[in-house]
Amino acid sequence: MTDLNDPVVRGYLIQLMGEEGLEMIEKMPAEGEVTDEQIAEATGVMLNIVRRTLFIMNENKLAICRRERDSSSGWLTYLWQLDLSDIESHLAKEKKKLFKNLQLRLESEEDNVFYTCPEGCVRFQFNDASECEFLCPACGEDLMFEDNSPMVEKLTKRLDELKTNNS
Repeated sequence: MTDLNDPVVRGYLIQLMGEEGLEMIEKMPAEGEVTDEQIAEATGVMLNIVRRTLFIMNENKLAICRRERDSSSGWLTYLWQLDLSDIESHLAKEKKKLFKNLQLRLESEEDNVFYTCPEGCVRFQFNDASECEFLCPACGEDLMFEDNSPMVEKLTKRLDELKTNNS
């Protein structure tokens, strides 16, 4: 069973479906199939949020959906069941994506020279700053050279942490 108190799991689920979606999952019956109306009633979460969350979970293979047709009315009933067994592979994919994005950002920080507005309006690479004649287009202040070595150090440290945790 997946530990919903794990901060990494919680963060991923919140990113995927929001706080209300996580709240719904925590209060949702773990065993057996239930309808979206039953989930809304049991959890106190609004039905439209329950449905949105369930469809997001289904798209990400974290919930199983089965349709059943009522023989007398012809109406379809959707029966839902949580299936968080595959969440570790989702987290591994997210970690790979994060690692790749951090690597790209690090390369950009190492390969470029940056200029920023002292008022915090903009941050430009050298070429863009020169096109603006080193003046902030928002407030008119002179753009200042930015020493981005602290950012390079942070990114390098974070990448090293991810490599270490991956081993």
